[in-house]
Amino acid sequence: MSAPTSSADRPRKRRPYAPRVPIAERREQLLDAALAVIVSDGYDRVSIDAIAKKADVARSVVYGAFENLDTLLTALLDRQQARAFGRLLETIPTAEDLRDPAAFASEAVRRMSAMLREDPDTWRLILLTPGNMPTVVRDRIEADRERFRCRVEAWLSLVLADRSGPALDPQVLAHALVACAEHFGRIALTDPGRFDPAHLTGQVEVILGAIWPPTR
Repeated sequence: MSAPTSSADRPRKRRPYAPRVPIAERREQLLDAALAVIVSDGYDRVSIDAIAKKADVARSVVYGAFENLDTLLTALLDRQQARAFGRLLETIPTAEDLRDPAAFASEAVRRMSAMLREDPDTWRLILLTPGNMPTVVRDRIEADRERFRCRVEAWLSLVLADRSGPALDPQVLAHALVACAEHFGRIALTDPGRFDPAHLTGQVEVILGAIWPPTR
């Protein structure tokens, strides 16, 4: 009769093997894993262990790419900020677009809809703000939101300068338009089939076209 096998004799479970990849590619992989952990489990559950597990690598691989968790999360915040608000700011029109503000606004909504479809996790963190979001993250998101509102306000000021009709306050209108865009963005993330993007962009053009007909 053979002796019972002790725990020391049992084969150890092998740790995830991470093939060698360029450091830049590895960092992107780990940032994607960290984002996935935050979206699914919240900021309270993000850790080196959780990120390593999500990326299917050993802890040492994570520490080989980032000094610590704070460094990793700072890099993630920088990347998502550039992806989200950098691209969003590019939707603000040029002087040429002032001829038909309604058509531009409609095109901006179409682009924003595409951004939500292409990178929903980023926008979930911005528009569906988790209650446990760290203050530093919340402050940076609000700062970028204000920066975007200021750009919209500047555009509205140019649009309204040469238009007759009821007096409109560009600052108030910018707040209203950004809040409306965020509202429909949340719906697109939580109930994507509720509004067809083409129908929504068409309605934006009709509504704003009634207020600001294109100039000749």
